Amino acid sequence: MPWTSTRACTTPRKCRKIGSEQIEALYHYAKFQFECGNYSGASDYLYQYRTLCTNSDRSISALWGKLACEVLMQNWDVATEELNRLKEIIDSKNFASPLNQLQQRTWLMHWSLFIFFNHDSGRNGIIDLFFSERYLNAIQTSAHHLLRYLAAAAIVNKRRRNMLKELIKVIQQERYTYSDPITEFLECLYVNYDFEGAQKKLRECEELIVSDFFLGKQTSENGFVTIPLRDEFMENARLFIFETYCRIHQCIDIGMLSQKLNMNYDDAERWIVNLIRNARLDAKIDSKMGTVVMGTQHPNIYEQIIEKTKVLGQRSYALTTNVVMTSAAVTASAAR
Repeated sequence: MPWTSTRACTTPRKCRKIGSEQIEALYHYAKFQFECGNYSGASDYLYQYRTLCTNSDRSISALWGKLACEVLMQNWDVATEELNRLKEIIDSKNFASPLNQLQQRTWLMHWSLFIFFNHDSGRNGIIDLFFSERYLNAIQTSAHHLLRYLAAAAIVNKRRRNMLKELIKVIQQERYTYSDPITEFLECLYVNYDFEGAQKKLRECEELIVSDFFLGKQTSENGFVTIPLRDEFMENARLFIFETYCRIHQCIDIGMLSQKLNMNYDDAERWIVNLIRNARLDAKIDSKMGTVVMGTQHPNIYEQIIEKTKVLGQRSYALTTNVVMTSAAVTASAAR
């Protein structure tokens, strides 16, 4: 680079020192390389700039630029590191205006979508970031549309289903400000127990995912183009419908259930068989009647009350006996 070239020096001792002007020139040169499409070079220059820069605001700007370079080069591991580094700075820095800090968090969540929907651990990452208190507040304040991606990630991530309850509370709070087929599907199923509405929203969800830039990412294998997240979403959404329906009904008609799952009868029957086998559900299929009969793994509420009452009775008897014996001992001691 011009300001480090040895041609500008007569002797090593008289080399030009790197000052603020040269450091600032490095920033502009990195930006120029970015605009020319040399993202690798721009990333390296921005890294060097941040090691020399003493201006905190300019350093954050450079880190934003480096994040953009890594995203455009699809270096998802490095981009994740830069995203976490940027998050730490935003959360720890004392901004002059709370509005500026809110804006930074909102930008960070939008940029994170490129990473989370391409990185292998992105499904956990988006839930961890979006569900943290500060960022969830930012979503509810200025980025309600991000609920779509948080809801989609929660549905396809089987290991984080414990977050659904809290997510549904947020969806209910923001339903008058923002809603889409994915948030409405969860509301129909878990708030209103409207299976017909959930069935309708599930069809709309499929169309939405296909048309969404992040959710509808396509992959090609052996000449076949698929949308992995759509397939996983539909599978898990059907599972949610099935589980919720089973909690309410003891005997389920497969034909009716196939309609609620948006599947034909044979596919629905095979799907239920595999679900019972893999999830080890206490249920069986009556092929002649065309029904699914749910088992009774747990005693009903009346049996539970009877069992608890028996235990309470035994404890009360033991406690009374101890009190009587203690009282008799005290009386005998006093008589002596």
